[in-house]
Amino acid sequence: MTIALITGVTGQDGSYLAELLLNKGYRVVGLVRRSSTLDFQRIAQVQDRIEIVQGDLTDQGSLFQIIETYRPDEVYNLGGQSNVHLSWGQAALTGESTALGVARLLDSLHQLNPKTRFYQASTSEIFGAATESPQNERSNLNPRNPYGVAKVYGHLLARNYREHFGMFAVSGILYNHESPRRGLDFVTRKITHGAVRIKLGMADKLHLGNLDCQRDWGFAGDYVKAMWLMLQQDQPDDYVIGTGQLHSVREFCKTAFEILGLNYADYVVQDERFYQPAETFPLVADFSYARQRLNWKPEVDFESLVQMMVEADLHALEKEV
Repeated sequence: MTIALITGVTGQDGSYLAELLLNKGYRVVGLVRRSSTLDFQRIAQVQDRIEIVQGDLTDQGSLFQIIETYRPDEVYNLGGQSNVHLSWGQAALTGESTALGVARLLDSLHQLNPKTRFYQASTSEIFGAATESPQNERSNLNPRNPYGVAKVYGHLLARNYREHFGMFAVSGILYNHESPRRGLDFVTRKITHGAVRIKLGMADKLHLGNLDCQRDWGFAGDYVKAMWLMLQQDQPDDYVIGTGQLHSVREFCKTAFEILGLNYADYVVQDERFYQPAETFPLVADFSYARQRLNWKPEVDFESLVQMMVEADLHALEKEV
């Protein structure tokens, strides 16, 4: 039986990946931080099938012990501080977990189990202030926030362990991917959750930043399939994963509110507190390499994604009315 270790197993991506691997017959080991406020809500439906272990990306001793104990065939590093806005106020913590956590994992694997296949969760934020659009695997790295900087470190380190030690280490350069399991601190979930609250009479307005910002939004459930496919190839490589389509925050609002029979313009307020300028070269994926090599493409389109999220929030919040 193939053993997979997932860091960040209680997050959005970790929960979808755990489900995918369990359905493929894997033995799944999920690493969680030692905390008094552990939230297993996203993995509740499969928690009894996952072996939960406590560890921390900032503590190499715990990682070393877990890898020595379980000898995983595959490691998916989805952990670390992943909020762009928070990274400005927690730059050092972001570096410790999101950047140096990769070094601790790779070093432990190199010492104990160098044949392990390693997936590093990279991000479109490594392109930051992009100099071209769309971006591909060869685009310039130009991060514009501490989170992006930390992710560049992890991205390049995985490549160096691959080239220097011959390890099977890959990075998935994933663009924005959403789902009903997305945290409320991300704009897409803020929109769907806020729209449903307005529909149910629980709120009057929804305060957002720049409605003209554009993003390449896909479904997290599609993207974890790409992660798995990367580790099944004969040779390791890095892959851009996205939809290749741009949609604005305004479009997301319009679609979400229309699903509920509302006009977003009556309820959405642009608030300077949340304002971010529009990019000269928006972050949009050229995923042709992944389509060619992995035979991967997104299955859930933009409208279906928004509808999925709205319906999930409606089902959850109706219980509170």
